[in-house]
Amino acid sequence: MAHGWEMQHDESVVVLGQDVGANGGVFRATLGLQQRFGTERVQDAPLAEAAIAGMAVGMAAQGLRPVAEIQFMGFVYPALDQIVNHMSRMRHRTRGRLSCPVVVRMPHGGGIHAPEHHSESTESMLCHIPGIRVLCPSSPARAYGLLLAAIRDPDPVMFLEPTRLYRAVRQEVADDGRALPLDRAFVLREGTDLSLVTWGAMTAETLRAAGELAADGIDAEVIDLATLSPIDAPTILDSVAKTGRLVIVHEAARNVGVGAEVAAIVAEHGLFDLVTPIRRVAGYDTVMPLAKLENQYIPGVPRIVDAARMAMAD
Repeated sequence: MAHGWEMQHDESVVVLGQDVGANGGVFRATLGLQQRFGTERVQDAPLAEAAIAGMAVGMAAQGLRPVAEIQFMGFVYPALDQIVNHMSRMRHRTRGRLSCPVVVRMPHGGGIHAPEHHSESTESMLCHIPGIRVLCPSSPARAYGLLLAAIRDPDPVMFLEPTRLYRAVRQEVADDGRALPLDRAFVLREGTDLSLVTWGAMTAETLRAAGELAADGIDAEVIDLATLSPIDAPTILDSVAKTGRLVIVHEAARNVGVGAEVAAIVAEHGLFDLVTPIRRVAGYDTVMPLAKLENQYIPGVPRIVDAARMAMAD
């Protein structure tokens, strides 16, 4: 929907990537666009991620707004040369003469019983690159609004789409062209006892955990980070100032994850608001296992609830 709206209203928007045209994308996110807008604006690319990213950089430098799809996040690594050395540096390199309005979409995370390279959650790697934004929506409505904002942004945006939400969540979304704000977290559930910060597919489990905690009399606030870089520090700090407790939940490996940056922000600017240590509930520091062990890797409601109860007990 967001692709179609923006392509209808801005002729500079083009879509490219493997299977995005005739097949409508591996998860059918671009289904029907080639039929509506033609092969010049919706282009099937070869299986060459470096070429897809490089073409997007060239298109952006010539006044287009390309939306490039990498079929899975685990396939983005060949494209990193273009993302790190060209896409992210265009504004800096040209002293502001050129910007690089590229959106790179890619399915993110596990939960669909796919092989390891199809289940990556390496967002912290992208967040470390100066000059790009990193977004990870947690619902169809937020995906719609954030994708519109990403396409309209004058600088490059990495748009991570949680794979298990493509089919698991259905939601009525008004196709009205209204973008959501970038660089802002969303408070999905207000609470006074505990702050739960999460993003992407883990938002659903975190909200369910908050429901279980409420049955025990624990009032948890749930924050969907949404923009992983830059992080909306004020929303997190305001929440921790109210609750005094923080649990961070993410699917990616614990080591040097985005959750560590959230914890550092609170440790630097909200330390005296904390009444218990910060806790992280995360994936393990291993490669995503195959389907039989996938649910043991991805944090579930019991792990989140246990961490929250430990925070309340301190």
